[in-house]
Amino acid sequence: MTKTFTWQEAQTLLPVLESLLKRAQANAEKASGLEVEMQELSQRIFLSGGVRVDVSVAAKRRAQFDKSSKEVQDTLAEIEAIGVQVADLEEGVLAFPCKLEGATVFLSWQLGELTITSWVNENESIADRKPIDGRFGRIERERLN
Repeated sequence: MTKTFTWQEAQTLLPVLESLLKRAQANAEKASGLEVEMQELSQRIFLSGGVRVDVSVAAKRRAQFDKSSKEVQDTLAEIEAIGVQVADLEEGVLAFPCKLEGATVFLSWQLGELTITSWVNENESIADRKPIDGRFGRIERERLN
């Protein structure tokens, strides 16, 4: 059974999730830069027919890439273990499963927003985000009673 959140529960988790999301983004950016470096080195080796390579530097870069990639995977797994989906890592969008009128929808939050102000249906993209309306407050009250 998938965990679902009320708006208030999701809102309460934002500080922790924001920190995790920023960590994942920073490591993804670092891994991306290291990947570009390694591709450029491979291209130079290929074009020159075998350039003399400082193996220790190349191995260090590869280890840094592997470490950053693993950190991204671990951080995303930590977010998912909480029950939240990363809808878009680069844009910093999280999706919180929520029940609305018997259907599963997703409360949607983007890095930089102070509160959760939008939601999407199960098969919609972040481009389809709709403003939170009074139905979500009613769910809060019903769940508390």
